[in-house]
Amino acid sequence: MASVTSLTSAVHQRLANALTAALPERADADPLLRRSDRADFQANGILALAKKAKANPRELAAQVVERVVTGDVIQDIEVSGPGFLNITVTDRAIVENLAARAEDPAGRLGVPHAEHPGTTVIDYAQPNVAKEMHVGHLRSAVIGDAVVQLLEFTGENVIRRHHIGDWGTQFGMLIQYLDEHPHELDHKAGEVSGEEAMSNLDRLYKAARKLFDSDEEFKTRARRRVVDLQAGDPHTLAMWQKFVDESKIYFFSVFEKLDMEIRDPDIVGESGYNDMLAETCRLLEESGVAVRSEGALCVFFDDVKGPDGKPVPLIVQKSDGGYGYAATDLSAIRDRVFNLKADSLLYVVDARQSLHFKMVFETARRAGWLGDDVKAHQLAFGTVLGKDGKPFKTREGETVKLEDLLDEAVERATAVVREKAEKVGLSEEEIVENGRYVGIGAVKYADLSTSAVRDYKFDLDQMVSLNGDTSVYLQYAYARIQSILRKAGEARPVAHPELALAPAERALGLQLDRFGETVLEVAASYEPHKLAAYLYQLATLLTTFYDQCPVLKADTAEQVENRLFLVDLTARTLHQGMALLGIRTPERL
Repeated sequence: MASVTSLTSAVHQRLANALTAALPERADADPLLRRSDRADFQANGILALAKKAKANPRELAAQVVERVVTGDVIQDIEVSGPGFLNITVTDRAIVENLAARAEDPAGRLGVPHAEHPGTTVIDYAQPNVAKEMHVGHLRSAVIGDAVVQLLEFTGENVIRRHHIGDWGTQFGMLIQYLDEHPHELDHKAGEVSGEEAMSNLDRLYKAARKLFDSDEEFKTRARRRVVDLQAGDPHTLAMWQKFVDESKIYFFSVFEKLDMEIRDPDIVGESGYNDMLAETCRLLEESGVAVRSEGALCVFFDDVKGPDGKPVPLIVQKSDGGYGYAATDLSAIRDRVFNLKADSLLYVVDARQSLHFKMVFETARRAGWLGDDVKAHQLAFGTVLGKDGKPFKTREGETVKLEDLLDEAVERATAVVREKAEKVGLSEEEIVENGRYVGIGAVKYADLSTSAVRDYKFDLDQMVSLNGDTSVYLQYAYARIQSILRKAGEARPVAHPELALAPAERALGLQLDRFGETVLEVAASYEPHKLAAYLYQLATLLTTFYDQCPVLKADTAEQVENRLFLVDLTARTLHQGMALLGIRTPERL
């Protein structure tokens, strides 16, 4: 793969070389760089280095200026203020760098792979068997999928895990009811739609719950069935598997609506770690990491106390011998570290579970399952709020079903697409398809453009708006470029490094050149909202470029080709960036 060094890195290296020459006793000098608002580069490392070297910062900056090689990459460099360096790169360097990105034979736009890729197990999109997915499941799925795309693009070996809720006492009730009413689920997996599958499960759950609450004899039989399930009774397990299979039909239908790939081998629920639970507890107790307290196996922490000031433990095994979530999560860590050979564990889980995972990770460290060579990180996310700033609910106060929310988003987006369809010449089939891409993209982008840890308001009117920081704005920017390229006739995108660039061309070109470093930074920090911010800024600079720099009516044929080259590379960058966020870019809108 032909990776391309960004202009930021090239300038950075020039400054480092000049500083090394100016301060030979500090050969490790590495100036900090930041970008100025005018899309050039500014170094502020001079002040810190001057202080360490007990030198005058303006004098040191002047020495650096004398030693910096200019002409090819750096056009101009000057000292300003107390010792800042204002640096302007050449137009030729911008265009040549972009040409190298465009010609990348791997189609990666010159984006390098991470220097030290490893193996990451990412735990995300965790629905529950026999329960409908609601708006609370949205963020884990959308954020997790984007992080998967980013990590895989940078060369990381990513192992996906969907830790579904497929175990627990409720299954005794459900299994017993189905055993006594076998025709409630008398079809085979794959014979019904996802909506029908969930309708069947919902109906069965309500009937089982009603009987459980009203019939003491049934309640006794259901509780006995829990014991049979935990003991591995073949018939009971077969009944349980029916619930899992039925739920998967539904899961896959929802994830298909989300335009997200969920593979069956990646679904390893709570039940997948049952055989490890007893050993996990034994290892923790024998090592002294966990101790018995009032019959339960617990792990205590000096900094975790309840309102009464008493320690709040992580309960690994209950006093009645049952296992809690902690036992399952710790067993999952053992499996992911020792069997899957992961060196990074990433959990995309609601911020309200942060204390639980803090205690689980610390327990695993004490047990020696996590350490310097294996890291665990919770990518915590906030709550989806309604327009009123409160947790998103229906008018009746119920949790919003995820399918209903997605259907409404697609409906709203389709109406927006239809408004412009006649002008663009879209067929009914294209309107429906683009409406789906725009609607689902709007939901994903609203989530991903917000820092994961923050709450955000779910406002469909804003999400499908053509104005502002929305995916629709970015999708229309991409489609607009495709329209220009179709109208270009015989003119083709060709880079012309010899041409002078207008300010709007320079700004757009410098933003395009930052794509690679942005992707690597975002993947390393698990912060897809920063990629969304980059793409929005790119689309905004493209709008300014449109207003100030005619493309097809430029003054010369060479200028037409160069501007076609700039917009073509912008389209390719938008397409790749949006794909990393799991969002489609229709060719015509």
